[in-house]
Amino acid sequence: MTGGAVPDPFAGHPDWALDPPRSIVPTPANMSGQLRGRRVIIGLPGHGWRADLRADEKVVQGSRTYVPVMVESEWYRAEAEQTEVFAPLVPIERVWVEEFGMAGFSTDQGITSRLVSLDEPPRKVPTAALDAGTITGRRVVELLEDGDERRDLRAVTELHTNDVGDICARVAGELDWYRWAWSGKAPKTLEVPVHLLWAE
Repeated sequence: MTGGAVPDPFAGHPDWALDPPRSIVPTPANMSGQLRGRRVIIGLPGHGWRADLRADEKVVQGSRTYVPVMVESEWYRAEAEQTEVFAPLVPIERVWVEEFGMAGFSTDQGITSRLVSLDEPPRKVPTAALDAGTITGRRVVELLEDGDERRDLRAVTELHTNDVGDICARVAGELDWYRWAWSGKAPKTLEVPVHLLWAE
């Protein structure tokens, strides 16, 4: 598109009032049930956090409980190719599970709204793709017209105008996204209108 004004992504949606996707609320792993395949965050309060990880079931060794944790790309590859991968054992008290919280808008965009406690991993509140800056490679959520959410997606393009003038981005399922890295096979993608797309 050259020269004209950018089309309004909300045109034709005067009563558009879908709730935003639910936020991600880290919960201590010892308060969660089954862990296999769950997204987890590991770390140490006051030190730092690591995300984009997946867990396997808890392991008890002596009097200690551990969680096997692997990077998400290895999890998907192991599941897709039915192979075993190395998963370091992390003490359960250093593992948090990504649970879904309540949907809600973040109203304050000042610096104080971004300050967090170092006692636990921060919550993640989804941001409308239109306001999220660069989205290629980020986890995204597609809101369906009935208000349901489609997750486990990655953006494969930035926002752009399609052939009919709608603002959208192309997304892929996470398995296809990671397979693209280990096999070179381009993922199947889906075009999602900007008013239905949120970045995590």
